[in-house]
Amino acid sequence: MKTYVLITPARNEADYIEKTINSVITQTILPKKWIIVSDGSTDRTEEIVNYYVSKFNFIELLKKKSNENRNFGSKARAISIAYNKLKELDFELIGNLDADVSLDVNYYERMLSEFEANPNLGVAGGIRYDLIKGRFIKLNCAPDSVGGPFQLFRRECYEEIGGYKPSRFGGIDAIAEITARMNGWEVKMFPQYKILHYRPTGTATDNVLKQKFRAGIRNYSLGYHPLFLFLRSYKTINLKPYFFGSIIILFGYLWGSIRRFPRPVSKEFVKYLRLEQIGKMKSFANLK
Repeated sequence: MKTYVLITPARNEADYIEKTINSVITQTILPKKWIIVSDGSTDRTEEIVNYYVSKFNFIELLKKKSNENRNFGSKARAISIAYNKLKELDFELIGNLDADVSLDVNYYERMLSEFEANPNLGVAGGIRYDLIKGRFIKLNCAPDSVGGPFQLFRRECYEEIGGYKPSRFGGIDAIAEITARMNGWEVKMFPQYKILHYRPTGTATDNVLKQKFRAGIRNYSLGYHPLFLFLRSYKTINLKPYFFGSIIILFGYLWGSIRRFPRPVSKEFVKYLRLEQIGKMKSFANLK
């Protein structure tokens, strides 16, 4: 059976991180090493992690000073710092695991089996359920995409794509998996494996609209085909906030285009992504 390591970037996750830790320490196959990076936490995150560090020798806490707000560029750098400590170890798989999720006890055993069965599998993971107003709601996800909070990479794939790249407007997980596909690796979501995501989303309309606007800018920065984005927005027009969410995403994309925000990806990346999206537009049901 293959071995794996985990990296968890954490900034002020005291409300959720113990759920994540308990999910990992009860796995039927434990990670060879798990580095939790406190990215400038000012709450009890480090205290909670240190309690488990004293009990489990495969868990390590790294402290990273940060004056930044929560952002994806900082997350990418935290993961990079941890990976530099891990790369001397002998392992086959590396997982990014956010500090606000929980997993079934045999989640990693099953994922390791999927990698064993498919030598071309580069990135894999289960399906995400978000906690919204007290209920876990399944997040729609394309079969060739894996949620950023729990992406698991074949080490060869991870190193080939250069890990996670900082991105001002987010999308570091999308950049990673698209680059993997561009390099010939298979990216696969396994809907039979459930991941619970505890951080509340969509609890305030203003926050949701800001997130939608930022998502539009992010889609521009990644090079989304404008027609693909339009059709994708149309497909989700019946999701809250009804109609306005889709319109705000389009406005965000337009704003990014007008401002010409720099893209964190290459021209080859954009060309590949748009060819993928053109293929998906031929099957409207596959839009993501």
